[in-house]
Amino acid sequence: MSEQNAVNEDQLTHITAHRARGPITVNGDLDKPAWRDVPRSPRFVDMVSGEPALYETRVACQWDDSHLHVAYWAEEPYVTATLTERDSFIWNDNDLEFFVAGDDCYYELEINAFGTVYEAFFVWQDAMQKGGRFDRPELDPRGPNVDLLGGFQDAGRWGRHPRGRRFAFLDFDLPGLQTAVRVDGKINDPGAVDRGWTAEMALPWSGLAGLFEDRSFPPREGEALRCDFSRFEALRVHGKPLPENPGWSLNPHGVYDSHIPECFSVVRFTEKTAGGAS
Repeated sequence: MSEQNAVNEDQLTHITAHRARGPITVNGDLDKPAWRDVPRSPRFVDMVSGEPALYETRVACQWDDSHLHVAYWAEEPYVTATLTERDSFIWNDNDLEFFVAGDDCYYELEINAFGTVYEAFFVWQDAMQKGGRFDRPELDPRGPNVDLLGGFQDAGRWGRHPRGRRFAFLDFDLPGLQTAVRVDGKINDPGAVDRGWTAEMALPWSGLAGLFEDRSFPPREGEALRCDFSRFEALRVHGKPLPENPGWSLNPHGVYDSHIPECFSVVRFTEKTAGGAS
């Protein structure tokens, strides 16, 4: 890592994913019993400074034999969204983001308050070896909807990782993904003062297993995943947008960039259910 992006291990936030008590219906309602006793994370912080974010954001995770379940609570006095087409560039709206770091790769999921989803799968360029595990037709770097994120020497937001470039496969869809949102207020109504919105995600273990070379899922007691939980928010000062939207995350990254796996938080798994014994 460069000094600009370095985050010490003691700056990483650790959260616990408990085993779910029973089936979970993914509908964005986080007041339902399935989430009632699940401990929420600390408040998100500014991705650069580490200071508490302007609006409160918290997450929680739990799991069952088939899925990793993720929940977001986002304070938002004026809930807005514009993008409705799947795989639109959701970061152009106020969004919630979730990443999972794999072996030489990582997965990204973004969602806005309309519930519009963007997914992408990233593979480091130096891991794209002929005959290797990423040498698959669906991961052809010459495909029509493949981007290339820059390395440390490149300018711009994406050019800040010393490992270099990574291919972004923008047509990637995690099989069986479930998502939903709920808005506590009136979306896109400037005359209303909203409380915020919630997002709920269920990611199948069968799909996440593809990020790893040799690992069994669901995780066993005490095992961990490196995940990023982040949020980008378009703020205005005296009616004018800031030149760069601030990013908020569970722990700092040192730069307004979610794409730094070394800065991802630690999700530790336990067989115990939240609020009680296993």
